[in-house]
Order: sequence, then structure tokens, then C-alpha cells
Amino acid sequence: MMKIGNREFDTANHTYIMGILNVTPDSFSDGGKWNDLDRALFHVEEMIGDGASIIDIGGESTRPGYTILPDEEEIARVVPVIRAVKERFDIPVSLDTYKSAVALAGIEAGADMINDIWGLKYDERLGEVIAKAGVACCLMHNRKEPDYKDYIRDLLADLEETMEMAERAGISREKICVDPGVGFGKTYENNLEIIGKLEVLHTFGLPVLLGTSRKSVIGLTLDLPANERVEGTLATTVIGVLKGAAFVRVHDVKENMRAIRMTEAIKGAV
Repeated sequence: MMKIGNREFDTANHTYIMGILNVTPDSFSDGGKWNDLDRALFHVEEMIGDGASIIDIGGESTRPGYTILPDEEEIARVVPVIRAVKERFDIPVSLDTYKSAVALAGIEAGADMINDIWGLKYDERLGEVIAKAGVACCLMHNRKEPDYKDYIRDLLADLEETMEMAERAGISREKICVDPGVGFGKTYENNLEIIGKLEVLHTFGLPVLLGTSRKSVIGLTLDLPANERVEGTLATTVIGVLKGAAFVRVHDVKENMRAIRMTEAIKGAV
């Protein structure tokens, strides 16, 4: 079990959906669609209705070649949305940031979880912010360059460093889930391999989050633009369920929810 906000997640027996809400003008697949508060809240309501169990709010695009935003600008984008979502809906909110100042402002606004694409390695103060607030966190594998000698072993070693940093910062293990970082610091082949070997992350004894939605690994495989990658995403979600992912982070909640329910029904009948 993992507690996020006021909810307990049975991470050993079920795959839950983290719905993506990008309040950015430039995200790779939905930039500018939800960066108006009314439209953002409408989309949250829609995602909850379709089966999302967590909403992940991001104020900075992390697509390939992204520009790092000043803290103040990122805070100005996410804080009003976090506050509004928490006021209107009873659902845990995750904040997608790797910066301690943004995380602190987001937590003060009501964020229940910090989703860090750098696994505590970008901002040394982030771990302390998470630990002090007692919120949950998702710590992702990332590298500046895909310079691996032994890919899977190196990936696990990198994540072990992140776990040691989390422990030193005082983050309790029951507050952590891990993410293999599909699309971050990896080649196309690396991305396919870690999706196919997702079970190696169970070595940490922590819930695993898989985030593949509409990503380039799907676009390159199927030769499709970002807005036509739903089916490819569903294939990765099914694999995630079969390999014990506790969470999938997706744009298309309804379709992924149906794929999860079908896969879990088959798993339960075997």
C-alpha cells in the first residue's frame, strides 16, 4: 500500500492511472490546450470521470530540447491550478517538478506528491523539501547522455544512488515510487528494452510508475505524430500491467483505463 494525499493505493494488486495536466504553452503533445484555468479544470473533471486516480500537474515542458523556466514563472503557472483542483475535487495531486522552490510552493498550495524527472539529482534541496512536508514522491531515472556500459545494470545503479539520496534527506520509503524514465537519457533501443524488462525495478521493493504516453519511442516505432499514438501507448500500458506497474502516467485516460481493466480481468482469471 502507498498513501498519496488522503488515499491508499493497493500498489501490489492494481494499476492506477495518473492523468497528465500540462499547464504549459509548449508541451510536446498538448501544449497550450489546458493553460487556461477553466479549461484545465474541465479537463481534470473529464479525467476523473474517465478513471484517473491522481492528477499530475506540470508547468514546464520537458520534451527533448526543452527550455528551463525560471522558478517564479513555473510557480505562477502551477500554483493557481493546484489550488483550484484541490478546492473543487477530492483527488490526490502530483506536481511534476525537479526544483525545490517550485515544489515548496506547490506543496503549500496543496500538492500531495512531487514527481521529479531527475531523481533528486538536479536540486540538492528537493529531497529535504519532500521529507519535511511528508508528501509522496515519484523518483525517475535520468541521465544527461545515454552513455551506458551495461544498460540495465547502470540504470539500476543510478536509481540506487537516488534511493540513497532520498534516505539521507529523510524521505521514508513508503512515500516513494520509482519510474524508469522512458524517453529520458535513453536511446530508442534503451526505451524499448526497459519497457520490456520493467520487472527489474521491483528489486527496490517499491511501487513502479510507467510513463510512456505518446512518447517518441511510440512515434518512432509506428511512424506517427504525437496525436496519433494512443494505440501504441495502450500496448505499453498492457505490458506495464502484466509486469506489475502500480501506476501509468497517461494523457488518454478513458482508453488506458479500459486497457487496464481488460488486462487485469485476464490476469485475475489465469
